Amino acid sequence: MAIAVAGSGVTAVAHPPMSYWRAVGWRLRRDPITLAAGGLLALIVLAAVLAPILAPHDPNAGSIRLRLAALGTADHWLGTDEQGRDMLSRLLHGGRMTLLAGLTPVLVAFVVGTVLGVAAGFVGGLPNHLIMRTMDIFYAFPAVLLAIAISGSLGPGLWNTLISLSVVFIPRVVRVAESVTVQIKSLEFISAARASGAGIGQIMRHHLLANVLGPILVFASTQVSLSIILAAGLSFLGLGVTPPAAEWGLMLNTLRGSIYVNAWVPALPGVAIFLTSMTFNLLSDGLRDAMEIRS
Repeated sequence: MAIAVAGSGVTAVAHPPMSYWRAVGWRLRRDPITLAAGGLLALIVLAAVLAPILAPHDPNAGSIRLRLAALGTADHWLGTDEQGRDMLSRLLHGGRMTLLAGLTPVLVAFVVGTVLGVAAGFVGGLPNHLIMRTMDIFYAFPAVLLAIAISGSLGPGLWNTLISLSVVFIPRVVRVAESVTVQIKSLEFISAARASGAGIGQIMRHHLLANVLGPILVFASTQVSLSIILAAGLSFLGLGVTPPAAEWGLMLNTLRGSIYVNAWVPALPGVAIFLTSMTFNLLSDGLRDAMEIRS
């Protein structure tokens, strides 16, 4: 409720402070880089979702006569690949597969990692040691090496890629969730809630999760770009999506032998991966800055 304050003949209106999430939205709307990244990401996602409508050709229909057509070729604006398939159509359809392979593991890691990390941090003791030491075993391996090892054991395929990348990112989220939970658990308002007779479920639901989800969400958003690059890398190595599916990493693999014939066409999937990963990086940076609000 606004309060009128009279002073020196001028009446000022004092507005109540904004809620936390309204303040986050206010700062995001005033960050031009984040807005530009969000707009570009919206276009990329929209193009991927509407790929069956926007694609001018069947992404898997090729023509030997039109192999490696240059950019600007009539009826093939972005040229064709080594089998004469339309690159624009394959890029649009490939975006669907790449975004699915990049976003799903991070979403799974966010849900599973938050549950395990919050439980380990809040309960402590033996459950904490069991969960965290198990996560340390996976976290000890570099992300790329662990993803390759798991995918190599499971075999190529989209589902195996999602499983391997989920295993890679869950320990990262668990460590962050456990660390934030331990910090929040030691604050006075948690002790006050316990003293007031609140149960464990009520404390976790109303007091703990409301304060730990923000930092965990920001960290998870920073992992999306890495997930996209890892998914594309697995497909490039033949451990991810299998032909003839359109996926940007797989397209890089199949086009690598054509780089000396037509360098621009093989570069297009790489440009798409770069733009998408950079967009997610900029968005996560903007979200992190917007959530670091000081009164």
